[in-house]
Amino acid sequence: MKPLNKKMVRDLWHLRGQVLATMLVVACGVASFVAMKSTYESLVESRDNYYSHYRFADVFAGLKRAPRSAAAEIGAIPGVAEVEARVVAKVTLDLSDLPEPAQGRLVSVPETGAGHLNSLFLLRGRLLEPGDRDEVVISGAFADANRLEPGDQVSAVLNGRLRRLRVVGVALSPEYIYEIRPGDIFPDNRRFGILWMNERAVASVFQMENAFNDVVLTLSPGAGEADVIEKLDRILEPYGGFGAYGRSDQLSHRFVANELSELQVFGTVIPVIFLGVTAFLLHLVLTRLVNVEREQIGLLKSFGYSNADIGLHYLQLSVLAIFGGIVIGIGLGWWTGRGMARLYGEFFHFPILDFSISFLIVVWSFVISLGAAAIGAIAAVRNAVSLPPAESMRPEPPANFHAGFIESTGFQQMLSTESRIAARNLARRPVKALLSAFGISLSIALLFIGFFFFDAIDRIVMVQFDLVQREDVEVGFNEPRPGRAALELAELPGVRRVEPYRVVSARLRFASRSRRVGLIGLSSEGELRRIVNDDLRIVNLPPEGIVLGSTLAESLGVAKGDIVTVEVTEGSRPVREVVIADVPRELLGLSAYMDIRALNRLMMEGGTVSGAFLSVDEDARAELYSKLKRTPAVSGVGLPKAALESFNETIAKTLGTMTWFLIGFACVIAFGVVYNGARIALAERGRELSSLRVLGFTNREIAKMLLGEQAALTLLAIPIGWVLGFATSWLVTRVVDAEIVRLPVVVSVETFIFSAGIVVIAAAVSGIIVARRIRHMDLIAVLKTRE
Repeated sequence: MKPLNKKMVRDLWHLRGQVLATMLVVACGVASFVAMKSTYESLVESRDNYYSHYRFADVFAGLKRAPRSAAAEIGAIPGVAEVEARVVAKVTLDLSDLPEPAQGRLVSVPETGAGHLNSLFLLRGRLLEPGDRDEVVISGAFADANRLEPGDQVSAVLNGRLRRLRVVGVALSPEYIYEIRPGDIFPDNRRFGILWMNERAVASVFQMENAFNDVVLTLSPGAGEADVIEKLDRILEPYGGFGAYGRSDQLSHRFVANELSELQVFGTVIPVIFLGVTAFLLHLVLTRLVNVEREQIGLLKSFGYSNADIGLHYLQLSVLAIFGGIVIGIGLGWWTGRGMARLYGEFFHFPILDFSISFLIVVWSFVISLGAAAIGAIAAVRNAVSLPPAESMRPEPPANFHAGFIESTGFQQMLSTESRIAARNLARRPVKALLSAFGISLSIALLFIGFFFFDAIDRIVMVQFDLVQREDVEVGFNEPRPGRAALELAELPGVRRVEPYRVVSARLRFASRSRRVGLIGLSSEGELRRIVNDDLRIVNLPPEGIVLGSTLAESLGVAKGDIVTVEVTEGSRPVREVVIADVPRELLGLSAYMDIRALNRLMMEGGTVSGAFLSVDEDARAELYSKLKRTPAVSGVGLPKAALESFNETIAKTLGTMTWFLIGFACVIAFGVVYNGARIALAERGRELSSLRVLGFTNREIAKMLLGEQAALTLLAIPIGWVLGFATSWLVTRVVDAEIVRLPVVVSVETFIFSAGIVVIAAAVSGIIVARRIRHMDLIAVLKTRE
């Protein structure tokens, strides 16, 4: 073994405590990178394979009614590869163990049963038999939530008539990876599901023989989606088309893409922070080692070792110090990523979700980590090679002592001897003290970010389910109804208050930008459903104009006072220019609101309503639900309580699990940073402290000097860490492009306490370990003359 390699082995053994702490930090950074990137890639690959193998459509359109002959005209559009015309209807489901009515989306399936677009992946049971009129295949999430199996029966109100349907299979479709009711933000698999039925049976029930009300199509390679949509809208306009849209606006795909986008951002931002801490730790360790070994470096140079040999030696030392951490991190990332993939699989319904780590991710783990090691070591290496041999072989000149701030202010009289020594040592090296405090503050910032996510979730829940959705029940109609329908709801058992709403499908345009939205009309005097800003301000609807959520406004490039073009894609399809009255910062969804009376005027209709929000007596709910189940006009019932449960089971659960991983990793980093700082301080001042010990200072007094410095640095780091944590949290909320959920910048007192408290505990544990080393310090060995 070469002499420098022998020296490297001895150095690694001597620094084993610091090296182990650094390895753990590296392992956490690599694990977060591997877990998030691998989960992201696995989900994207599973989604794309699913879309390809089961022929997910590229363009979608709904309409009132068109003859089957129109499908041929659609197929003749340049760029269209395949067309499937179908019948889709909202139906009310009566489940025996569910008090309230559930809603189903009934989708027709070609009689051949195979080869159609958005094909079914059979989980259990069988597919539909051609010609059978009472068989249905139901979606997997709905079946699991209601414990339905092939052979069971469900009651459904089809076109005003109650009918018993026989479940023959349970399946998945690429069209419903994220199975959610239109207009909702979170899935409610207990109360909403997809039912597939033979095409002739659906057409017969809804009088759609030789007709269709929904069309999906795929595009040829290189076809322009916008051109196809424009031509498709022209063909469907006479038949009451609601406006065609591409895959990016398809409800399920949009939710999945948004969640994957968030995961991709987190997989970049969080590992960067971890690896930045790694570079900082390596810088501290190697700088200290170079300072201690300056005489050895001089001897090596005098024996003929070049600057390149010395520099390479310390670079290799830094690489070996983190290599084990990289390997551990990859293994830990694989385990963590598998858990994250299973979690996403609970509400993203893929037929096959294989988690794997690509070779490229492993390569990048090494490249990024070794790059961080090189960055951390570069300053120490420069110091090692910069000194001439004669100068480096001389001991480092002693510090120039003089009266400092403590002496000039008279504070020394208030401090004990050991406290004065600790304070003077910090004051002599202010830059070094600040750098050490900065390293500790990074671990506080990481903990702060982790607890911030919990604060954000709590604020979302409070705003959405205490201030926005204040109704007990939401009732939706299967078709727009006259205003008297809302008055009829007031006559139902237990209903105390009714607030109608209107929803129309529209496209908002401004300059060259456009977005497809559901334009919601609410009562300006309403109390059950309100618009609330992220600062808890209630936004009142003006009698005229439109109110856009900030995310929607940003995507359109508009602001308050601008004029946006509203193109309604249903009914008489009016086109109006409307002024933007307000742009509140909502936390959930992409929303556009108008006063319901103004929306009715825009639609050139009377007091038409799409549904209503109800305040209901608790004791009368069972009777109310029973009547709603038998009301043909009702297509579904929404419950804020169920929406909250769904939020906790989907987004909150996913974000919460990721946050706990982050907090766990941050705790490891907190200990690693603080422990490294204490050990480096002990190594640098070992000779000085041993001298004081020989002069009569006790172990306790020596420990108080050293650990007092670390305590002061930790206290200094706490406010710095809070500032860094808050700034990073704010940055994360801006970087994450979340159209579904936007994290509010809100921090609780507990976040400040816990982020600082965990680091204080880490400092205390590190102090105990270092104090033990002080008690067992070999004074003779430390005081030996190094020359």
